[in-house]
Amino acid sequence: MIFLKTDDEIELLRQSNQLVGKTLAEIAKIIKPGITTLELDKVAEEFIRDNGAIPTFKGFPNPYGGPFPNSICTSVNDQVVHGIPNNIPLKDGDIVSVDCGTLLNGFCGDSAYTFCVGEVAPEVVKLLKTTKESLYLGIENAVHGKRIGDIGYAIQSYCESNSYGVVREFIGHGIGKDMHEDPQVPNYGKRGYGTQLKKGMCIAIEPMITLGDRQIVMERDGWSVRTRDRKCAAHFEHTVAIGVGKATILSSFEFIEQVLGDKAI
Repeated sequence: MIFLKTDDEIELLRQSNQLVGKTLAEIAKIIKPGITTLELDKVAEEFIRDNGAIPTFKGFPNPYGGPFPNSICTSVNDQVVHGIPNNIPLKDGDIVSVDCGTLLNGFCGDSAYTFCVGEVAPEVVKLLKTTKESLYLGIENAVHGKRIGDIGYAIQSYCESNSYGVVREFIGHGIGKDMHEDPQVPNYGKRGYGTQLKKGMCIAIEPMITLGDRQIVMERDGWSVRTRDRKCAAHFEHTVAIGVGKATILSSFEFIEQVLGDKAI
């Protein structure tokens, strides 16, 4: 069932999503070669809780791998999504996608950003830029009267025209009082097909794009997903409210970009 949100509920969603953006900015301040993803996780959880919210990922159920053990997902290099933070230091040239969720005042926030660690290969930087650009192309189609397929088509056509793979198995979603609500929001699709978008719908759009083949493999931990060919993957995500003529982006990359300056993607 799709729940249309009131203006007051959308404002509560915005507050939770702004906190996610600020949390990702705290990570941006410290991400560098030598730091571990567990250290990033510790900073994120403390910041979320200090701001009166709950990290929604921690303890999230999974029948294949048990509850998620941490507060953020950290997917390094060829990991696509749902990477579990660990004690392995990040290296110069790595990329790490950080996905973060919060619960504040009864509503969820959800956003993701792929960070460069030190100096990253130009072809990988281009993948990140294209993935981020595709997110905003999807958002341009997140308007009243269009359909879910219009969002997916915009993302898919742009990324595939740049010879990248578009992951099919993991997709965006509705969001509200629960992290995952209807409708599903694939990063691929046909124009004019799928659920019709209506003002008041709130969705998370999150392209997961690969440098090579789009095929993926689930790791033994039941959470971490990587590319089958071991080439890098990027992940950017915004939560948006469907509007008439234009979507409202409830999450934010501005806090991250203020920290990174000209190093931002």
